[in-house]
Amino acid sequence: MINQVWLTTFCTLAEVGHFTQTADKLFMTQSGVSQQIKKLEQQLECALLIREGKSFSLTNAGEQLFQKGKELLRSSAELEQLIKQDEAYEGRVKISSPGSVGLKLYPYLLELQQLHPKLVIDYVFAPNKNIEQDIADRKIDLGLLTQLSQDTSLISQKITAEPLVLVTSNKIESINWQILIDSGFISHPDAAHHGQLLLSKNFDEFEHFEQFEHKGFSNQIGLILEPVSKGLGFTVLPLYAAKAFHQQTLINIHQLKNSVNENLYLCFNRHSILTNRSKFIQTSLTKYLS
Repeated sequence: MINQVWLTTFCTLAEVGHFTQTADKLFMTQSGVSQQIKKLEQQLECALLIREGKSFSLTNAGEQLFQKGKELLRSSAELEQLIKQDEAYEGRVKISSPGSVGLKLYPYLLELQQLHPKLVIDYVFAPNKNIEQDIADRKIDLGLLTQLSQDTSLISQKITAEPLVLVTSNKIESINWQILIDSGFISHPDAAHHGQLLLSKNFDEFEHFEQFEHKGFSNQIGLILEPVSKGLGFTVLPLYAAKAFHQQTLINIHQLKNSVNENLYLCFNRHSILTNRSKFIQTSLTKYLS
């Protein structure tokens, strides 16, 4: 069995990339780090490092041990945490989602935290790609994605489908192609994707977004509808984001003839040991959004 202390030293060295800095991080001497690496190589009967003066690189065996060793150490830490503290309503749960669903979920999660004061919710708004990576790296416990992940380290559960809607100021009561052309477009990071899905299903004239005059851009989910509410252009958003806008009387939410939905998936790392508090949040979110 691999000595976990030696494995921790090796993985830290591989991650930090420097013997002295590894020694400082682990409160060891540099010679102590070197000795543990040599003992690990002797136990495994293979070289893990290619030493090049004061620098080094990993051998193929070293790279494999680093990748698998990180997983083993994370699982060990999770198991220790699970045994020490596994109350359903105590401790920290780290969650991440795209902005739209986050506007709906975060207030609900704060209500849960008020009911269970020892429960701590850390919530991050992020794009799908970042959320996938954070789940794979076990930086978060649960993630919500609007696209089905192809990462085999993730387990994904579809929990709902969110409609995409076209939003204008309250001055526009009905929609046709000429109105969209005259209005111009307010863009955001997912605008091309959302707009392509919705407009291509409802307007034969739609080909690409260059057909509309660009009237503005915001990457803050809570601010995208500010210019729309002032009549500066239209946009396409998930329904949760449109309904979260603080001045609903200033906008019109148009659900077009041919509806388009964006699936929402609740995901976690298949190699993680979910705590009872994470399971509680997972169940609560599923019921709330379903």
